[in-house]
Amino acid sequence: MEARTEKTQTCGTICLKYLLFIFNVLFWVAGGAVLAVGVWTMVDKSQYISLLNSSFYSASAYILIAAGLIVIATGIIGCCATLKELKSLLIVYLILLLCIFLLEIIAGVLAYINYQQLDEELRQNLKVTMQQQYQQPGQESVTQAVDKLHQEFKCCGSNSSSDWRDSVWIQAAENGQRVPDSCCKTPTDLCGRRDHPSNIYKVEGGCIIKLEDFILSQLYVLGAVGIGIAFLQLVGMMFTCCLYRNLKEEPY
Repeated sequence: MEARTEKTQTCGTICLKYLLFIFNVLFWVAGGAVLAVGVWTMVDKSQYISLLNSSFYSASAYILIAAGLIVIATGIIGCCATLKELKSLLIVYLILLLCIFLLEIIAGVLAYINYQQLDEELRQNLKVTMQQQYQQPGQESVTQAVDKLHQEFKCCGSNSSSDWRDSVWIQAAENGQRVPDSCCKTPTDLCGRRDHPSNIYKVEGGCIIKLEDFILSQLYVLGAVGIGIAFLQLVGMMFTCCLYRNLKEEPY
């Protein structure tokens, strides 16, 4: 009878070990995805940082990269603790899972609060930044960011193409330029002299709404990933507790 009980406990422990191992593989993959999103944000969207008077965008990218590395490291610790049946390492793993879970909740609240602030800053500052800093000496990063914004989101100006009438660069230009060449549907030199809707992104509207939608969509994606990882963590913590209890009961 005792042998049968011991065998049942051993089988249960083996099942828990493999379930926890599979969980750690999924957790490791999720960490890799978060890391990839963070790197992609820094590499592909870093130019937009110059348009923001806030460090929120760059800070969020660095946080994603750090979170991805921590999740990957935690997954590796979990695999080692599971395969080697080290109870002390299981405790460390459980604590790390709990800490990451709490940090995700805090980060989610801060992201929501900061988005409201970032949205307000965008509306207040994007138009002024475009009008006063575009094509000005020492503002090459702003110029490149605005040109990329126009082409990537197929828009012109902050609220509309008419924003460029009050631009320092447009007012100083002597070549009849009405909008930047990047506002043109097919950019060529001096194509911005003609601001007809067939030539520039005029009826498509300004960039502020599209940039806001882009940032909000990114937050939705991050939120969905965060919820998925949080669910995995809850499952992982449950498996870890069960495995630790079984290992404690069995004579190893």
